[in-house]
Amino acid sequence: MPIRNASLAGIVMMLLGILLFSLNDVMGKWLVATYTVGQVLLIRSAAALLLILPFVFAQGLRRTLKPEKPKLQVLRVLFGSGEVALFYLAVSYLPLADTMTIWLAAPIWVVILAALLLGERVDAGRWLVVAIGFVGVAIALDPTGASLSMPALIALVGSVLFAGMMVAGRQLRGTPDVTLVAWQTLGALVMGIALLPFGWVTPSLADTAFIALLGVVAMGAHLCVTRSLKLAEASVVVPYQYTLIVWALVFGWFFFGDWPTPAMLTGAALIVAAGLALLLLERRSAPAKAALDLP
Repeated sequence: MPIRNASLAGIVMMLLGILLFSLNDVMGKWLVATYTVGQVLLIRSAAALLLILPFVFAQGLRRTLKPEKPKLQVLRVLFGSGEVALFYLAVSYLPLADTMTIWLAAPIWVVILAALLLGERVDAGRWLVVAIGFVGVAIALDPTGASLSMPALIALVGSVLFAGMMVAGRQLRGTPDVTLVAWQTLGALVMGIALLPFGWVTPSLADTAFIALLGVVAMGAHLCVTRSLKLAEASVVVPYQYTLIVWALVFGWFFFGDWPTPAMLTGAALIVAAGLALLLLERRSAPAKAALDLP
């Protein structure tokens, strides 16, 4: 496929993947208003696991269950499972756009964690961009107003865990996508089981199917994003991940009647600008290599 056509196909797949992630977020927010986070995670992950099992067997069960760097895989799973659980918990209290704004700060935390945990050198330009992004987070949280609450802090911790998962993923670039997704799905399943003692609301057959559909939608989103990154360079397609905030605004207003405050919109603008600037700096300094993984 010619480079131009491959890039266009990659952009289309990224846009579709982000739309599916947004639908996943809407469905999750609606479900956790009635059902507990644990049971949503359990049923969602079980459905996603059934969907990916054929790919696991095609790759080889041994290769999937015994990957390279197993300790790092476990650490990534812990981060990933924790951030998904915290996302559903946060979005059950916060407007969808507010939650997604805080989650989009993950690239900022990635720079900080990579410097602290991996010893990566960060130049002055990146630190300046991180500072701008941090100001955006502070404005979005609005510590002097009503926005700074326990759910907002939960969302903040979740975005840091998401960044930790991304940092761990950097060290696992050689691991097949099927292995990464299978481990992450298993981790979410175990997290769901662990959270079951905190409550259970018996769902109807229709709602059970709807929760299972949540897992299918999330899996489809992951597959679209993965395919996007294989069709085109990350520097071409990753900026389109920020359409997530647009969908969050539209869906939050349409389905839940939510509209963000001026502080949240200002913070979101700074966070998105910082994320794009970090991507531009990365593209200038080295060939862009990135992977995208949303709740």
